[in-house]
Amino acid sequence: MNNFRRDSFILYAALVVAVLLSAFVSAETAGVHAADLPEPDRKAIFHPVYARNGMVVSEERYATEAGLQVLREGGNAVDAAVTVGFVLAVTFPRAGNLGGGGFMLVRLAETGEVVAIDYREKAPLAVTADTFLDSNGNVDTEKSRHSVLSAGVPGTVAGLAFALEKYGTIPLEKAIRPALLLAKKGFPVSENLARSLEDARGRMENEPESMRIFFKEGGEAYAPGETLVQKDLAETLKLISRHGPEAFYEGEIAAKISRFMSERGGLITERDLKEYRTALREPVRGTYRGYEIYSMPPPSSGGVHLVEMLNILEGFPLGEYGHNTARTINLMAEAMKFAYADRSEHLGDPDFKEVPVKELTSKEYAAKLGERMSPGRVTPSVRIKPGEMPREEGPDTTHFSVIDSKGNMVSNTYTLNFDYGSKITVPGTGILLNNEMDDFSMKPGEPNAYGLVGGSANAPEPRKRMLSSMTPTIVLKDGEPFLVTGSPGGSLIITTVLQIITNALDFGMNISEATNAPRVHHQWLPDKLRIEKGISRDTIRILTERGYTIETGNTMGSAQSIMKKGEFIYGASDPRRPGGLAEGY
Repeated sequence: MNNFRRDSFILYAALVVAVLLSAFVSAETAGVHAADLPEPDRKAIFHPVYARNGMVVSEERYATEAGLQVLREGGNAVDAAVTVGFVLAVTFPRAGNLGGGGFMLVRLAETGEVVAIDYREKAPLAVTADTFLDSNGNVDTEKSRHSVLSAGVPGTVAGLAFALEKYGTIPLEKAIRPALLLAKKGFPVSENLARSLEDARGRMENEPESMRIFFKEGGEAYAPGETLVQKDLAETLKLISRHGPEAFYEGEIAAKISRFMSERGGLITERDLKEYRTALREPVRGTYRGYEIYSMPPPSSGGVHLVEMLNILEGFPLGEYGHNTARTINLMAEAMKFAYADRSEHLGDPDFKEVPVKELTSKEYAAKLGERMSPGRVTPSVRIKPGEMPREEGPDTTHFSVIDSKGNMVSNTYTLNFDYGSKITVPGTGILLNNEMDDFSMKPGEPNAYGLVGGSANAPEPRKRMLSSMTPTIVLKDGEPFLVTGSPGGSLIITTVLQIITNALDFGMNISEATNAPRVHHQWLPDKLRIEKGISRDTIRILTERGYTIETGNTMGSAQSIMKKGEFIYGASDPRRPGGLAEGY
């Protein structure tokens, strides 16, 4: 027994030394000594990566490293973000993309202004209300999710180029160069990439071009550590690098896309591509516990409903109730129900429908909803209807966050919708097509792939942008950087971002603790409260007794976040998806 205790003590001591050494090495790599850290973070259970000058956090290490190198060489946060966006198109093809679209939020240090760049995909001109219905008038999900019809007009290339030209400092050629080299020379396949490709094989096997690129001859899978080369994608990146976004929307690439669409019975034409434009929008703004919240406006539903839920929760002392207690989860779930009910009715493309953003994000509206809530009270979803307003991704999206030494901040979320989109690659380009058309409400009241119900505000129309849940978010304190965050996860995105914010502001967590903490989710319909493992059994029992139908399932989201406190910058890449990297200097 004495030997056992001695050996156990030695093992425990070795683990402690290893953890401390790891923290010290990370600090030295970041150019910061552990002793310099503020006391609360030095003692934290979940220790974030930290730095003084700048930081990049993404779901893929090559992308993070490329973006950080741009910062080291004097580029700003937008330069780094655009570089990361192009690299992810090569190294994280399940969601990083040239054939999809997304949203970018930018905080400009010089003026303090926050701007929203909308490069969401658009519906082609040929789409009609019946395009995705079968002969009986029912939604045909094969068309809307797994065919060339499912692709919206891509916005990524236009959006990244727009951001760089307007707010960056380096030429497009330099921003694309790391991605071009990785596509041309190849990179080692990670376990995460190998696994995701194997999961996608079933659908990819129907697409010879995708199989040729992402699998070896004969359909053999790439093993972790083997090199994946994407020559066609490298050539596409070279054309964009030399000729700008026009190469994608009007030149040789556009011709290949439209020709392929014509051959396969798709909708996108050369005119659709030529007429695509990025939109610069005013972000949604709210306040919470004295902090300023900036997030994405419509056609994202994320910012509106993030602020709506925060406004509701601000009326309750969550910090006193405790993190993930039954009382706190109860209140969060009820706030989530009200927000997602409103989403089904009021949200859509603001270029086609006037969205009542001001009303939905007002403190007055939140107070009225809060009157219907109290700790312990559960309202069945069937009794919650969208609020009366005056008429004035897929889970495999990806997010990255950047901050530079001057305080410029970028929060970017972009997507193909499903893993590898529709799994269809345009021959000769290396470009995977999105299947974002499924994010429209093909039939009022019919749920999409994520169970989200919508109405006529999000019905498909030519040139219309489909509604999204992507929620890139920036939080300021007294006008200065505090938090930049976002996540993939389809309908789970908004509630993931909500909990990152409340974990930090209500429960005083550092960014790693806020990221690692178990999450909950309710989206009104279906009337189920989803929880991650890690919530106590007693809490689950209390919630069940109060009337919730509890569903314990897969992890939720993959937040990529940066927090600034004093002179230090802290980063965390969500462990729910392996392979991400937070790195600073």
